[in-house]
Amino acid sequence: MERLSWSAAGADLPSACYRSPAPWRWVVVCEALSQRVRPSCGQGSDADAAVFHMTQGCCAALRKWRLGPNMPGMKHHLYILTGASRGMGLAMAEQLLQAGHALLCISRNANPALESAAQKAAVPLTQWTHDLADGTGAAARLSDWLEDQNPDDLASVSLINNAGVIPPILPMSQSQPADLAWALRVGLEAPMALCAAFLGATQSWTLPRKVLNISSGLGRYAMASQAGYCAAKAGMDHFTRCMALDEALQDHGARVCSLAPGVIDTDMQVQLRGAAGEAFPDQAKFLQLKAHGQLSSAPQAAAQVLAFLGRPDFGDKPVADVRD
Repeated sequence: MERLSWSAAGADLPSACYRSPAPWRWVVVCEALSQRVRPSCGQGSDADAAVFHMTQGCCAALRKWRLGPNMPGMKHHLYILTGASRGMGLAMAEQLLQAGHALLCISRNANPALESAAQKAAVPLTQWTHDLADGTGAAARLSDWLEDQNPDDLASVSLINNAGVIPPILPMSQSQPADLAWALRVGLEAPMALCAAFLGATQSWTLPRKVLNISSGLGRYAMASQAGYCAAKAGMDHFTRCMALDEALQDHGARVCSLAPGVIDTDMQVQLRGAAGEAFPDQAKFLQLKAHGQLSSAPQAAAQVLAFLGRPDFGDKPVADVRD
């Protein structure tokens, strides 16, 4: 969980409680109570001092039980997921809301339904609203956050770079440089920066670490009017190969893979089917995929991707296809 600060005396107890999933709420309650009595401590009030130390003790005990249905002392699996507010990213986030898991999602927008589902499942969820066109800022934030985590609480940690964008579907001669730069910032620069932050902040951790970069067949096969997206995914594949070589030299190196998830019926497919035919010669292929029922649903694709992440041979191939 991202740490909550209740340094101001008189914190609003009800809103503090209900902003957090149970039983983390009880930690918030104890912290808020301890701050309310703190001003009196040291000023001759033995009763206030006793309450302060009692609530602080409760906080310490409850923090060990902050992972919902897990037993005290049980380690959990931490997942960091980008692009989790919709599409396959949202489906992965929903499927990761399981006992023994904790989830940090980074997206342009938070998803209230995902928050509600996490509260019902009593799974710790943190949602950061961050535009990944600012990959450097997201990476710095992630590095600081990971430095505050205790690896002794974790059974494993995984980074899933799922976010990506398709710039306007046009031939290079008609593309705007700003659109191409945007596609590369979100689809290539941000994943690279987040990988660097993740691997650097966790380098001393001896627990299993994984990086799953969601690539595309278009990173391996060229397509007209798709230069920005193809370049981002091709770059993702190749930097993942380099990263795998780096991690192979480490005593407890991370397992990494750039994975093509198959053809999925998401908003990106809608963009491709809706492109102008004269600017996008392959439009008919995508129309046929939809018409013939050859697209995976987002939940189906998410299940396949997460199953691949859980395979014992994950990372043996730094570049792979979910259908392998």
